Amino acid sequence: MAEIDEASLVERALKGDHQAFATLIDAYGCVVYNLALRMVNDVEDARDLAQTVFIKAWEKLATFDRRNRFFSWLYRIALNESLNHRSRRRRHEMLDEGLRSAEPGPEQRFEATEEIQMVQAALMELKENDREVVVLRHFLQLSHHEMSAILGVPEKTVKSRLYSARQRLEVQLRRKGLSTP
Repeated sequence: MAEIDEASLVERALKGDHQAFATLIDAYGCVVYNLALRMVNDVEDARDLAQTVFIKAWEKLATFDRRNRFFSWLYRIALNESLNHRSRRRRHEMLDEGLRSAEPGPEQRFEATEEIQMVQAALMELKENDREVVVLRHFLQLSHHEMSAILGVPEKTVKSRLYSARQRLEVQLRRKGLSTP
């Protein structure tokens, strides 16, 4: 992720500069989409969630505490939207794991290998708290400090959750026949 001057862009966006906010979307759009995809495991839903996240961020930008990183605030919105989506969907319908879009996209081509599919399936079997920390650390390469800010818990708690989540993920992967290093 290229370094951008978040503070300056946020200030400009607060003054009505739509291009400044568009720059923030360009900078973080893929990250938000990837989080949503890893949390909900559906390409179309992930696209919709990413749009919703940026709409909410624009609408609530005035409430952003500028002492924090914009990315952390945005990521928390994305995480909450993903969790809310999963909760709503769980109440309305059972997920059909075999249902896939007929139109192959770049994500589907990327996930074509059996190993990646097994890891994703194991990841989806984890509890949401476990999945959160694994995605933040291993898919988005965030530091423990960044994870702490996003999740709103101390770094020690992040490390503990991550350790436990890794252990549970390893069990899931072994059940699927995938050996771990």
